[in-house]
Amino acid sequence: MNLAALRLVAALVALVLAGVVLALVLFDRMAPPPPPAPAPQARNLGQWQPVTARGEPVALDFVDGEGAARSLAEWRGRVVLVNLWATWCAPCVEEMPALDRIAARLGGPGFDVVAISVDRQGAAVVAPFLGKLGLSRLAPYLDPSNAAVRVLGAPGLPVSVVLDREGRELGRVLGAAEWDSPAFEALLRRAIGP
Repeated sequence: MNLAALRLVAALVALVLAGVVLALVLFDRMAPPPPPAPAPQARNLGQWQPVTARGEPVALDFVDGEGAARSLAEWRGRVVLVNLWATWCAPCVEEMPALDRIAARLGGPGFDVVAISVDRQGAAVVAPFLGKLGLSRLAPYLDPSNAAVRVLGAPGLPVSVVLDREGRELGRVLGAAEWDSPAFEALLRRAIGP
């Protein structure tokens, strides 16, 4: 093959490549745009979400700081604010003092706060943590198996569920809440009733 023939072949290859690149660019411009990404699901973090219909009483077992078996059934007859939390969860840590204050204000025969830690290390980390924060009204309840997360259908931590006197869910809050704020205190007082 002579030099002239090689130049002709090279020119044809370059022409074909340029055509392919041009076709790809035009095709890309003519292709419909990709569909928009789905909007993130609104989770109403920190907002009260009432249930539309009360279901069955919540059946949940856990242990106390001494390792003794406990059950939410023990709180029947009281309105209960069940809070799932962990020492490593920053929003949980932020929320704990408000839970302690509302337990001090409203706690008694008609209301209690049951804050259940899902820390895998159990009482070894939870009891010192509660003491360090000076939380005197919150008992160290533990669920290192995370069964409570499944039972309550918690998408993350913290999650708080308010139960009526029969143990049925009234509503919940996903994420941290200012439980001792006037709005949440009024909500709990309505649930407790006269």
